[in-house]
Amino acid sequence: MPDIINLLPEALANQIAAGEVVQRPASVVKELLENAIDAGATKIQLIVKEAGRQLIQVIDNGVGMSETDARMCFERHATSKIKTSDDLFSIYTLGFRGEAMASIAAVAQVEMKTKRSIDELGTSIKIEASEIKSSEPASTSIGTSISVKNLFFNVPARRNFLKSNAVEMRHISEEFHRVALAYPSIAMSFFQNDLEIFNLPEGKLSQRIVNLFGNAYKEQLVPCEENTDILNIHGYIGKPEFSKKTRGEQYFFVNNRFIKNNYLHHAVMNAYKDLVGSDAFPFYVLFFEIDPIHIDINVHPTKTEIKFDDERTIYHILLACIKRGLGTHNIVPSIDFGLNVNFDTFTNHSPEPSFKQGFTTQKPEPFISYQEKRIPHNWESLYKDFDQDISQNEPLKLVSRVNSMNLPTPQGTINSISDNKSTFQLSQNFIVSKVKSGMVIVNLQAAHERILYEKYITTLHNKFGASQQFLFPLTLQLSPLDFSMVMEMEHEIKCLGFDFSIFGKNTIVVNGIPSEIQSGNEKEIFEGLIEQYKTNQSELKLDRTENLARALAKRSSLKSGGQLSYEEMSMLIDKLFACKMPHCDPSGNPTFVLMDEEKIRQLF
Repeated sequence: MPDIINLLPEALANQIAAGEVVQRPASVVKELLENAIDAGATKIQLIVKEAGRQLIQVIDNGVGMSETDARMCFERHATSKIKTSDDLFSIYTLGFRGEAMASIAAVAQVEMKTKRSIDELGTSIKIEASEIKSSEPASTSIGTSISVKNLFFNVPARRNFLKSNAVEMRHISEEFHRVALAYPSIAMSFFQNDLEIFNLPEGKLSQRIVNLFGNAYKEQLVPCEENTDILNIHGYIGKPEFSKKTRGEQYFFVNNRFIKNNYLHHAVMNAYKDLVGSDAFPFYVLFFEIDPIHIDINVHPTKTEIKFDDERTIYHILLACIKRGLGTHNIVPSIDFGLNVNFDTFTNHSPEPSFKQGFTTQKPEPFISYQEKRIPHNWESLYKDFDQDISQNEPLKLVSRVNSMNLPTPQGTINSISDNKSTFQLSQNFIVSKVKSGMVIVNLQAAHERILYEKYITTLHNKFGASQQFLFPLTLQLSPLDFSMVMEMEHEIKCLGFDFSIFGKNTIVVNGIPSEIQSGNEKEIFEGLIEQYKTNQSELKLDRTENLARALAKRSSLKSGGQLSYEEMSMLIDKLFACKMPHCDPSGNPTFVLMDEEKIRQLF
């Protein structure tokens, strides 16, 4: 029987390695930026076209390479960082495996120009699918320029699995943010389709944060610092009132390498306990400096997950650091700083978090449960002024909002509410109404969200939404990423009824909003639309139309705390049951509970 095991051809081995290293355009961006940093660059330029499909180029002013090194860097397992096995446990540099350039060259058309300061001429190398097409002297600047063109041109199946340009650009932007935050002393710029997205001068970390995320961050940054024999922590956290509903602006760096760690994130959230809601995420950029001997960075192929040899102690150091930062800046009323910094005592005295491998924010069950309650002696007084309240309520703008939704007359198993005044609002969160078979309890916010969602879906499909114009236009300065995203969705956002135009770099002027949105909180609505869109994008797989309709419905729907008139309640219920899916809001939570006479009897 002949032998069946053979060595893989070099080109095929490179393609297989590329499957681990080059998952999407953002993977290429990460590798090239890290190589530029390891080359000692003080200025780095990133150029991207068609979300990296057409071109990814990184230009740096680092030390450059000789002709031999330029050729060697495209060989597998070729690296300048590792010489002995001991070096694996004392790594401070970023790229060290020696697979990146070989993997990229296996699935793209690559051109490199590089030159050292001691050389008169540099080197130009062109490689296509691991095959060197040319290698010759070239006149070029000191440093290195690498162009990666037509990514996955020879692996069409991989190219077909790439997401939309908007999604791929979001991943590229995330990688750029991570590198830019880790190295504020390096000047960096970022161009997308010939449009400058970022131009970041070298400076302090606080300046880099503001330049990346926008001027609004000037007022929310709180410095944090903790120095111990085990590790040093420094960076910035955000004030609780600036927390967002989306998780995305949270960054941990260990020895300047970005990591993800749910256990340490739990420590930050624990420090913010009672300061932010369970569904809110505070901003933080935190750096850990620790001896590499205490960490293992080879846990995950992308090196975003690492292991600490004493994770529990680090958890409590971080918790104390965040609490101290919040307390020092008078953000919390009082914090006990009598905590013993001898962290050996934590083993016996400090409570361990309830779980270690990450955590989730639990949502309340979307069903109403009924428990036996003691009936108060003065129950009759609850209805004493009921009729009077119904007639004296000041109408809100819900009537005009719901009237603008040209929906059909409600039909179905649930009859319209009766003509008498048997409909009332309970704790400003629910509407209780008598129906033929018993009573219906409507969740006010969920019901209005369903009504708005179906209206916005129809509006987007019709590609026209009515707009109410402002007497005085609203100027909004957005972060570069948010501005880029708004420009990507400009047509759809305008179809919803928003009227806006570009006004300078990362700035828009809003001249009108959808007609059914209550005026007075236009800024919150527009910014909330962007935040909710990003939240949906990170948690759900939705197309752009569905995402925008859900996002605007959630951010513009009625919130608890408002009192409705009888006419408004009646109209809300009628419009709800005119919807195609009245039983649940867009997220699947119930909009109402029907209590027939039999269910009511069971309560007693």
